Amino acid sequence: MPRYFFNTRIGDELISDPDGEILRDPHRAWEMARAMIRELLKTEGADGALLDAVIEVTDDEGDIVLEFPFTEAIIDCPDRSIRRH
Repeated sequence: MPRYFFNTRIGDELISDPDGEILRDPHRAWEMARAMIRELLKTEGADGALLDAVIEVTDDEGDIVLEFPFTEAIIDCPDRSIRRH
């Protein structure tokens, strides 16, 4: 199974995920990114800088698999498809 890394970009700063997670597919990575963002917003609050942040999910090669803006995680749309922004 592939390993996905959940790096957080806030403005020009990139906070790297050095360990990543082994997941079955990109859909599971999308679900995990959404859950991570929702938990972070719940514990840290939704200030302006954080709402502008993006989780960049990359694969073992460092290629971006998906970009998940924090603002999308607070919108409840269960039938959203996986997409690269």
